[in-house]
Amino acid sequence: METELMRIGVSLPDTLLGKFDEIIEKRGYSSRSEAIRDSIRSYISYNEWMGNIKGHHVGTIVIIYDHTQRGLSNVLTDIQHHYSHLIRSSIHIYPDREDCFEIVVLEGEGKEITELAEAIMALKGVKLSKLITTESNETDEPSIVI
Repeated sequence: METELMRIGVSLPDTLLGKFDEIIEKRGYSSRSEAIRDSIRSYISYNEWMGNIKGHHVGTIVIIYDHTQRGLSNVLTDIQHHYSHLIRSSIHIYPDREDCFEIVVLEGEGKEITELAEAIMALKGVKLSKLITTESNETDEPSIVI
């Protein structure tokens, strides 16, 4: 079954497009359009996976954000406090004057972990947010020792 192609317009910062074009060349894509289609398929697949996280999980959320974005640090803190029952540990470093890099270690119900990740992903000023989880057997003993 052939699908009709749709044309869209996208506005991107020149540095982001430049990095994307470097990847296109390195990976040998035949066109920017094919690379964008591949990226969209990957994004859809990742989000479908996130929607199916069920049961007890352990994992991490990796976050890179612009701490100069007005109010963002406070909102991130509020979100993390709301889900503090899931958070086992976090590491926060400052790679440069503008960005913060944070790794949040989580344990709990997959649906809640996904809610936390989605709340962070949606924030303006978050440059990267990546959730990685694995199923875990829930026991009375702590499953993560830090």
